[in-house]
Amino acid sequence: MVDTTTTLGPGVRRKASLLALDPRTRRRNAAETRFKVYGVVAILIGLAFLVALLWAILSNGIGAFSQTFITVPITLDQATIDAAEKSVVKTSKYKEMIDAGFAEELARNGITTDMSAKDLQLLFSSGAPSTVRDFVLANPGKIGTTVDFQLLASSRVDGYLKGRVTREALEHDKNLSAAHLDLADQMAADGILVKHFNWDFILGTDASDSRPEQAGIGAAMVGSLAMMVVVLFLSLPIGVAASIYLEEFAPMNRLTDLIEVNISNLAAVPSIVFGILGLAVFIQFAHLPQSAPLVGGLVLTLMTLPTIIISTRASLKAVPPSIRDAALGVGASKMQTIFHHVLPLAMPGILTGTIIGMAHALGETAPLLLIGMVGFIATNYPASFLDGFMAPNSAMPAQIYEWSKRADPAYYERAWGGIIILLIFLMAMNIIAVILRRRFERRW
Repeated sequence: MVDTTTTLGPGVRRKASLLALDPRTRRRNAAETRFKVYGVVAILIGLAFLVALLWAILSNGIGAFSQTFITVPITLDQATIDAAEKSVVKTSKYKEMIDAGFAEELARNGITTDMSAKDLQLLFSSGAPSTVRDFVLANPGKIGTTVDFQLLASSRVDGYLKGRVTREALEHDKNLSAAHLDLADQMAADGILVKHFNWDFILGTDASDSRPEQAGIGAAMVGSLAMMVVVLFLSLPIGVAASIYLEEFAPMNRLTDLIEVNISNLAAVPSIVFGILGLAVFIQFAHLPQSAPLVGGLVLTLMTLPTIIISTRASLKAVPPSIRDAALGVGASKMQTIFHHVLPLAMPGILTGTIIGMAHALGETAPLLLIGMVGFIATNYPASFLDGFMAPNSAMPAQIYEWSKRADPAYYERAWGGIIILLIFLMAMNIIAVILRRRFERRW
């Protein structure tokens, strides 16, 4: 064992072993241990908040992916259909056909009720007659036969089966009564009232405030896709070109320093500022159509460009200078060096930054609010490819925001369901970014 002499004070000396911990070392090790504990606790707190967030999203939104339907056999009589098509209110005759078919179905299953046909109509979605009419117009060969229709139940009945609506909550509700719920229980027991996976929520379009059970996010998904196409085809070439010039060609002077500082500042500007800019430039000055995905894409391009430029410059800087020196040494020009050697090596970082920037733009709502996409109800898909960019439409974050404002609790459920779909899109884009980085990445 090696001993050392430690000076404790003036004129005092004591031998101490190097293997023995002195008080200062013990305090330092204890501080390090506490810091590790703090780090673990911070991670656990973060994970707890993440789990709570995911639980809130899934528990509130998973119900939007199922919907309650009422099975009604309807006889498609030719005379009744002709009379319905000649009347001013065409759906009124189809409503009578639903009432007759529903009464027969209840009697066939031995279910009796004292409610009138008008009261029984409250069990159905207000869009049920239109569903029957659309089927008749699309399938004229079915006229004269009896067809089993799966008609949407009203949002209150759907909420009752999902546990969202209780009997106590219906005491002051004029849309449904306890008698309706008793009838719904009997229908569910006999298989007339069933829940299915709701494809219309994913593929359908938005509906009015009175038909939340028919609302879907499909048209908004098309609007978001059109905006992302505009962002990709504008921000990627402009951002990469600007980054190459600033990193490889621009002289080092006060002007380039000013440009770099402003790019960094623009990356931190609130997104609503870009929305105001888009409103002033693209709508009020350029007179582009309001609520169009083209305008939304242009606004999001302005917002995404600083992020892409910063990430692209970082990727270009990460390429070793020896690559440039070697290419120039064998006679390549500056342009050949960049496009044949530097840019391919920097491509993983460029693609990753671009996709992450687009994923950030996909979830933005504030810029879309300024250009009118939040207040637009997308009840139809675009009629053509050009209309997908120029015609008014909505986007997923704007649609979620619009649903969250509406009074019916069914729209609140659909807002959470829309968040689930939006998160799936964001996760997919981030996974693609990771795959591209690992696919093209080269290690030195």
